[in-house]
Amino acid sequence: MIQSYIYQMGDSSRLLRRAFDARMRQLGVTGPQARLLLELSKAEGENQGHYAERLEVEPITLCRMVDRMEESGLLERRRDPADRRAWRVHLTPRSRIMIDRLREGVAQLEQDMLAGLDEDARQQFSQVMDMIRANLAQPLETELSDHG
Repeated sequence: MIQSYIYQMGDSSRLLRRAFDARMRQLGVTGPQARLLLELSKAEGENQGHYAERLEVEPITLCRMVDRMEESGLLERRRDPADRRAWRVHLTPRSRIMIDRLREGVAQLEQDMLAGLDEDARQQFSQVMDMIRANLAQPLETELSDHG
């Protein structure tokens, strides 16, 4: 029985997320916390709404996660100078060390995921994934522009 590409991709995504979450737990954070730290390492100091949108979680969910991470010394909130009601999220020295470990864990997970693929196969895989992403983003971009 041939499985559909959509099922294969969805199942692979599920397995990858499960492996990512397990790897991050070994490093001392949950998968969502690791994703937030990695996102902060790319764009630190944004408001909580920015990170909720990037992680595709509800703002209240992100707020609770930031609460827990702030209590454990991984993040700190600072008042937004332009809006006293808003908070900007920043890394701490402890989280900067953690991010290096997270990146190493992600790199090892990527190696595990691509085991058995030579460099040519890896390049082809990357090109196929780029094409799939572009194909899926195009209808979404069209839909968003139609409503905007």
